[in-house]
Amino acid sequence: MRKIFEVAKWEFVEKVKTRAFIISIIITPAIIIGFSMGPTLLSDNESNTTQAIGILDSTGVYFKPLSSELEEYKLDDGQPNYVAVNLYNKHKLFNELKLAGDSLVLTDELEGYLFISEDQHSMKYQFRGRSIGNFKDLKRFERSFNKIRTEIKLSGKGLSSELIKYINDKVELHPIKLEESGKESSANFLVVFFTSFILIMLLMMMILYSGGMLIRSLIEEKSNRLIEILVSSCSSDELLTGKILGLSALGLFQIIIWVVLAIALTGSSLIPADAFKNVAPMLIYFVLGFIFYTSIFVGAGSIASTEQEAQQLTSYISLILLFPIILVFSAVQNSDSFMLQLLSYIPFTTPSIMILRLNLQEVSPQEILITTLILIISIYITITVAAKIFKIGILSYGKRPSVREIFQWLKEK
Repeated sequence: MRKIFEVAKWEFVEKVKTRAFIISIIITPAIIIGFSMGPTLLSDNESNTTQAIGILDSTGVYFKPLSSELEEYKLDDGQPNYVAVNLYNKHKLFNELKLAGDSLVLTDELEGYLFISEDQHSMKYQFRGRSIGNFKDLKRFERSFNKIRTEIKLSGKGLSSELIKYINDKVELHPIKLEESGKESSANFLVVFFTSFILIMLLMMMILYSGGMLIRSLIEEKSNRLIEILVSSCSSDELLTGKILGLSALGLFQIIIWVVLAIALTGSSLIPADAFKNVAPMLIYFVLGFIFYTSIFVGAGSIASTEQEAQQLTSYISLILLFPIILVFSAVQNSDSFMLQLLSYIPFTTPSIMILRLNLQEVSPQEILITTLILIISIYITITVAAKIFKIGILSYGKRPSVREIFQWLKEK
């Protein structure tokens, strides 16, 4: 037992001192959060200056009400978000006005302009600008125009202004998640999506980083014959167990640091408190998933002799880890799907899928217990198989063994 802890301590200390590990503690979560939150923050980012928006309306009825509607949107300092500019001139041809509007946009005199044209069969409504425009601005332009168009149509039918206002008033839908205990909580799609996405990405990155580091160290130990000295000092099983414990301790150390950072960000409101609702079972799946894949990397790394072989093995495991990430968006919208339920009981996808489901719905304690036991049994089986491969593989040099040879190793006692 003492030799196992000596190997584990050596693995932990050697890896934790590396510059790459120290950088990854901060950089990895920062990159993942940036990739996941960045597009949303950019799309929702408000302009801090008033925008000149032209309106070219062939009907002559939308400019005044549309400009009044756009004036309702204000910047933080109270200034109008948009200033409407009338581009229509009854003394000029409409195509000439359109070309003139395009020219004003291309010379940056206007941020863009709203093009409105109507005939007997259809209505054309466009935003013409140098870019496709900010998503929030476009939704405002669309909502304002449809509101005015509805008011004009209903007024023509003799409806009162009070009734028209009632029809145009929209009631926002707030999703509420019900639980068996009788509790209910408001469900924020972005919180659920990004919490699930970030946790699964962190698990994947941690597994790939630690697993890749393990395989590289095994290759280095084999190439300089250090592995032979290690095996002469302790048994292959002790060496294997020590490496798994050392890497698991390294992973746990990373998790502790990330949890502390997450709590600090929660205090600053950058991460919502709802993200930690099921943190205990999620951490269990996180740790068990890490140990499970670390065992796989130990077995796979022992048969690799070159960096190229190591990269090939890592790429195969990466495909399995990427699969749950592909499912995140569809799973958020359909958390009761049979496929999601099935993947919860397959060890390769259990950690990621259960982390995802815990954010989406109430998972019964029985299901958490069953899937946890499946992971623990799978870890035991994986370590047993990895131990047999490791025992022979670490002292095998030259050509990588075939699948048939590996099965022969597994049959040996």
